[in-house]
Amino acid sequence: MTAMVLHGQANAMFARKRLAALAVPVLLLTYFSYVFFAFDIPGLSERVSVENARTLVSDTYSYKTHVTQDNRSGAVEIAIEGERKGAYAEGTAPEWVTLGERTVIDLGRGHVVTFGDQVTYEVPGYGVIRTEPGRSGVNAVLPEGEVPDWISASRNRLMVTTNAGRVTITRNRSEVFRYSFGWELFFFTLDSPYYGMGPGELVARAAAGEAGAIWGDFWGNKMWRHGEVAWALVETVLMAFLGTFGAAMIALPLGFLAAKNFAPLGALRFVARRLFDFLRGVDGLIWTIVLSRAFGPGPLTGSLAILLTDTGSFGKMFSEALENIDGKEIEGIASTGAKPLQRYRFGVIPQITPVLLSQILYYLESNTRSATIIGAITGGGIGLLLTQAIITQKDWEEVSYFIVLIILMVMLMDTFSGWLRRKLIKGSGT
Repeated sequence: MTAMVLHGQANAMFARKRLAALAVPVLLLTYFSYVFFAFDIPGLSERVSVENARTLVSDTYSYKTHVTQDNRSGAVEIAIEGERKGAYAEGTAPEWVTLGERTVIDLGRGHVVTFGDQVTYEVPGYGVIRTEPGRSGVNAVLPEGEVPDWISASRNRLMVTTNAGRVTITRNRSEVFRYSFGWELFFFTLDSPYYGMGPGELVARAAAGEAGAIWGDFWGNKMWRHGEVAWALVETVLMAFLGTFGAAMIALPLGFLAAKNFAPLGALRFVARRLFDFLRGVDGLIWTIVLSRAFGPGPLTGSLAILLTDTGSFGKMFSEALENIDGKEIEGIASTGAKPLQRYRFGVIPQITPVLLSQILYYLESNTRSATIIGAITGGGIGLLLTQAIITQKDWEEVSYFIVLIILMVMLMDTFSGWLRRKLIKGSGT
C-alpha cells in the first residue's frame, strides 16, 4: 500500500514538473508574440529608411563642402559644412572649384556642375540636366526617358543625389554639396596661417618660436571649439565627483541611524530607511528636472541630482555593511577605555572602509556616464554640447567627436578608479 502511495506521489511530482517545463516555453512564446505585435515589429520595414541611415553614418566620418550661388545676384560662396566660420575668403576656392564668369565644379568621375544664368549638371551615363532658375521656377530640362529615383523634380525645386554629391536648385539659390573623407578644419580653420601645413612644417615652426601661436590657433578653433569641449569634459567629471562624494559624506552618518546594532530605536531606523528608499526610488533624471525648476540650469543642479539619488543608494549599502561588522573588535577597543566616538573610529570604520571605497569608486565611474545625460538637461558639461550637435542635425561628425571623447573619458575613469581601488583597499604592495 505504501509503495502505491509513493508511486502515486512520484507520478504527481513528475506530472507537475512536465507541466512546469511546458508552461515556461508557452509563457515565453506568448510574451514574445505580444511584443511582436504590440511594438509593431511587422511595420518596422516600412518605417526604416536605409538611405537616411546611410547618410547619417557617412556624416559621422566625412564633411560637406557647400558651393552656393545666389541666383539673383550671381554671387558664389564656398563654405565647409555651410558655416561662416568655415567659409573660404572671397576669390579663393578648393582646387576642384574653378571661379570665373561661370563657376565650374568638378565633383570627380565625370560629374561636372556649372553655375551661371543657366545651371547645368553633367551626369555620366545619363546626360546633361539644364535649369534656368528664376521667378517662373526652376525650369528644369531633363534628358529624355523616365526620371530616375535619384532625381526629385518639381516646378520650384530640383534635387539630384548621386555618388559624387548632391545638387539642389531653387528659384533663388543653387547649391552643391560635395562629401569628403575626414574631419576638415579639425586642427586649424581656413583663416589660420597654419591651415594646410604638414606635421613636419608645423614642428619646424614650433621649434622656431611659434609653438604658442600654433597651440592658440588649435585650442581656439572656432568650428571644433577644442577649449570649450575640454572644459565641458572637466565640468562633467566635476559634476560626478561632487555628487558622488557629497552623497557618501551624507550617507555615512545616516547609515548608522539605519543599522540595527547602532540605532536600537525602531522608529528612527524606519524613518532613515524610508528616507533612503525615497531618495533612491526617484530616478536621477527626475531629480534633475525637479531641481532645475528650483535652482535653474547649471552643473550644480546636476551634482545635486546625483547627490540625492546616491545618498539613498549609499545609505542602504552602508547600513547593511554596518550591520555585518564584527562586534568583537569594538569590544576590544572598548576594553581599553575608548570613548564611543573612538570605538567607531578605530573599531567600525576600518571594517567597512573596503566596502565604502569600492562602492564609492564604482559609483563615481558610473556617474561619469550619468553626468553626460544629466548635463544635457541641466545645461552643463559635454552632454549639453552633444545635445546641441544632435538637435541641429547638421554636423554629425561633431556628434561622433563628442561620443568618442565621452567613451575615452569613461575608459579613463574606469582605469583610474580601478587603480585607486587597488591602492586604497589592497595596498600599494599588490
